[in-house]
Amino acid sequence: MISVRLTRHAETRPGALRGIDARIAREPGGTLAVTYVLQGDLAQVRVPAPHPPRPGERLWEHTCCEIFIARAGSAAYHEFNFAPSGEWAAYAFTRYREGAAPADPSLEPRVSVRESTGKLELDAVIRLDRLSPAHPGAALSLGLSAVVEEKSGALGYWAIKHPAGRPDFHHPDSFALALDEVRA
Repeated sequence: MISVRLTRHAETRPGALRGIDARIAREPGGTLAVTYVLQGDLAQVRVPAPHPPRPGERLWEHTCCEIFIARAGSAAYHEFNFAPSGEWAAYAFTRYREGAAPADPSLEPRVSVRESTGKLELDAVIRLDRLSPAHPGAALSLGLSAVVEEKSGALGYWAIKHPAGRPDFHHPDSFALALDEVRA
């Protein structure tokens, strides 16, 4: 398991959150498990009401956690959005911001959320074999990020690495976490 801390983008004003941590692990059977832990004054954060897990649209406009997955050295990548409501979205890109077709609904990640005083934890499990037959064992480049909507309407942008300029989770520099190839 790898633990990382997401940082607030320089253009995001300090807000209700003190921090966001993430843990990621490749699990047996070709799955990728990620947990996001948002900490702070959650009463000031817009957290969508729970729904049964289902595909959603434009989740990045509100509070959601995101993961970007590319095979190391490839321009193609997948984007997953996970809302605390249980909604999710997945997109397949052929290269930087191109070919953003919604990914196959059979990708359906498992999403669960736990909330306690000052902490919201979102878990997601992705079956890598549903991205391609090569993904389960391939070396991967990952981008972990989150959008946090406050009750004031302000959006905060968090990531393990931000490229120069405005927030851009799709930028190749954002894919800052490397997972080694799995050898049999």
